[in-house]
Amino acid sequence: MILDIVQVGDPVLRQKCKPVTRFDGELCKLLDDMKETLKKAEGAGLAAPQVGVPVRVVAVDVEEGYFEFVNPIFVWQKGEQCGPEGCLSVRGKVGDVTRPSKVKIVFQDRKGDKYSLVARDFFARAVCHELDHLDGVLYTDKASHVRDSED
Repeated sequence: MILDIVQVGDPVLRQKCKPVTRFDGELCKLLDDMKETLKKAEGAGLAAPQVGVPVRVVAVDVEEGYFEFVNPIFVWQKGEQCGPEGCLSVRGKVGDVTRPSKVKIVFQDRKGDKYSLVARDFFARAVCHELDHLDGVLYTDKASHVRDSED
């Protein structure tokens, strides 16, 4: 099911999200719906609070593939990259944001199994952007310059 993507100003985007404790059909449905919503929106990532659910779940769809991260935590961050970012919850805007160029996270999958992953370059940017959503942080909070997008 395609979910509504909440927009800046909705208080759910500023909440610190709760960890997932139940790995059940409800979580699987949320992840399936987030995947469908992300594909339709043609974005690089989507966090659960962006669809009104304040839990620590994100989906990332980049060149390296499609990924689901439940309860993700940074292990380390290295390097630096600066580039433009947009957000499905901040329509019509883009901003320049400095992010790590390489990150390692640990996370769980939809079954609760634990994994780790290293992301580089744009993949790292997308992971950082989405994990920020889980702590109520928008890219506009970190951007050096926010402007109207040209699309």
